[in-house]
Amino acid sequence: MTRAEEPDELIRSPVRVSVRSASWGLAALGGGAAVVALLADRSAATSAASQVWSPFVLVAGLLLVGLAADQDGLFASIGYRLAVLAPNGIVLFAGAAVTTAVVTAVLNLDTSVVFLTPVLVYAARSRGEGEEALLIGCLLLSNAASLLLPGSNLTNLIVLGHLHLSGGQFFGHMVLPWIASVLITGGVIVVVERRSLKAAPVTEDEPRRVTPGLGVWAVAAVTVLVLVLRAPAVPVAVVGVLVSAVRMGSRREELSRVRQVLGVPVLFGLFGIAMALGTVGRAWSGPADLMSHLDAVGTAAVAAAATVVVNNLPAAALLAARVPPHPYALLVGLNVGPNLFVTGSLAWILWARTARATGSTPPIARTVLLGLVTVPLSMAAALAMLAVTGSL
Repeated sequence: MTRAEEPDELIRSPVRVSVRSASWGLAALGGGAAVVALLADRSAATSAASQVWSPFVLVAGLLLVGLAADQDGLFASIGYRLAVLAPNGIVLFAGAAVTTAVVTAVLNLDTSVVFLTPVLVYAARSRGEGEEALLIGCLLLSNAASLLLPGSNLTNLIVLGHLHLSGGQFFGHMVLPWIASVLITGGVIVVVERRSLKAAPVTEDEPRRVTPGLGVWAVAAVTVLVLVLRAPAVPVAVVGVLVSAVRMGSRREELSRVRQVLGVPVLFGLFGIAMALGTVGRAWSGPADLMSHLDAVGTAAVAAAATVVVNNLPAAALLAARVPPHPYALLVGLNVGPNLFVTGSLAWILWARTARATGSTPPIARTVLLGLVTVPLSMAAALAMLAVTGSL
């Protein structure tokens, strides 16, 4: 280490230690909660675990595939081309918003955050401006756009497990709320961040051409798996593990880097908490009784608050342990509500980790402030659209 590097290293080391300690603290909390749930009611805990395990397995696979794709230069190449095609920053943001909404709807909220965050960072760097606005838009729009299809957000699958709807039926209920939520969230970001979205020439040289390596082929494979399979978690995880194993075997990847990207303690901790709260919702009638006394607006508000307190996946496991009386309003709160704060969804963690992996600093405080503005407006619009479709 040189003298010039020492101050930065001294600053970063306590941060890394703090993050690592928090991650293992969350893992210990989740593990303890899962053990208590099993001891208290084994049957309810087993049922809760079977309801919530797949989101975490799917996310792990996507993270591994995303790491390989980034190493192959896929995201840098796509980001550069996106920047070249857009005549100005506003058009670039609009294109990014549409891309984010479509990828979220078709491929899943966490897929969108993991795959598109680096694309948009590289696009902004190529133009020289707008990185913060695109980063904020990627997260807030991914959450807001996860209302359209059952697989768009894994909370949808948890809640709708009781209702046995087809994808087409769910689409019919949620297409108008989805449009309203996306338009309002994107519109607020454009108004607030308009100064950073100025026209700017492409300032970076074109990155090397992407040759289809393991990362590129893995992205194609998991895209097909997510689109075709009703339960893609295990196949996607297998693809991610195989790609990582091959790359480490050929010395193109390091185990420490894989462990850092996966963040197993965080995933394990959230799973344990979700399992425990799902057990509570099955063994105790309190949450179900509360939901039965709320109207649609109250249901959405409670769900949004619950995501901030315990994260959206545990909140879904708790509030949908039994059949909810207003399932679509519940989903509006569970899907849009996480934009209120960093504890709202796993997507926040994935977004921040992926942004840092590209060398960017995620604007967390500004994203929270914008979330506080967009969430009430987009939830109100989505609920209004549910009323139009008769789904309240």
